[in-house]
Amino acid sequence: MIEDKKYVLITGCSFGGIGYATARILQDMGYSVIATARDEEDVILLQNEGFIAFVLDLRDKKTIDKALRETLHLTNNKLYALFNNGGYGQLGALEDLSTKALREQFETNLFGYHRVIRKVLPIMKAQGYGKIINHSSILGLISLRFRGAYQASKYALEGYSDTLRLELEGTGISVSVINTGPVESNFRTNAIKKFYETVDVQNSRFKDIYADKIENRKKSGFSLPASSVAEVVYQMLQSDKPKPRYYVTKASYILAYAKKVLSSKLNHKLWMAISDRE
Repeated sequence: MIEDKKYVLITGCSFGGIGYATARILQDMGYSVIATARDEEDVILLQNEGFIAFVLDLRDKKTIDKALRETLHLTNNKLYALFNNGGYGQLGALEDLSTKALREQFETNLFGYHRVIRKVLPIMKAQGYGKIINHSSILGLISLRFRGAYQASKYALEGYSDTLRLELEGTGISVSVINTGPVESNFRTNAIKKFYETVDVQNSRFKDIYADKIENRKKSGFSLPASSVAEVVYQMLQSDKPKPRYYVTKASYILAYAKKVLSSKLNHKLWMAISDRE
């Protein structure tokens, strides 16, 4: 258990997801969790479960400003850690996605993270410590077909996090990323819903492939529970020197290692094989 109050801000805590599971475990272990979610309904449910909870939409600067203002007032301008977890996955071949759909993916998965980080950095620098955890994905390191928008946003987050870590050297603030593989959450359901909202399936040359691939994404036989990510976040918060990168699921370890040791040509063949099977 934690002796002194250590406040942890988490984005993306809607029910059934990784953020919620992490908030639950961290609070049980003695951390003071500020759980945020995009929708007011989720925030009310979180508050009913005993969480300090605020509305925070990563696409909306006003909700970020308000949530951070309320958070820092509550914590007396102290913040032990930020877990940037919110986000969604835009499915579809790149040629089938509008620039608007691509921009919206980056607004949440990258620019939203940046907005929150810029708000917490002055506090962490003033107190001389802090931990920033960005939720990436194994798809921030490898590429599969029909995930291009999501992968581009996560590849960007990888470069962003690596650069931020270099620039914060000597401040007492650590920057880590989590590369997850298949994890049980509402992520797939939300991604499929977004896909049908944004992609003109009937006029795509991938129409027949979509019919098979998108339906298959509703289930995964290799998923770990959301608590597996929460447990890794807890380890990071307990560590005096968190590592730059943490992998969750065996698939993440294996594919990340393969990218390091295989040639670009062999990785291409591997990624195509995985794309065909998924």
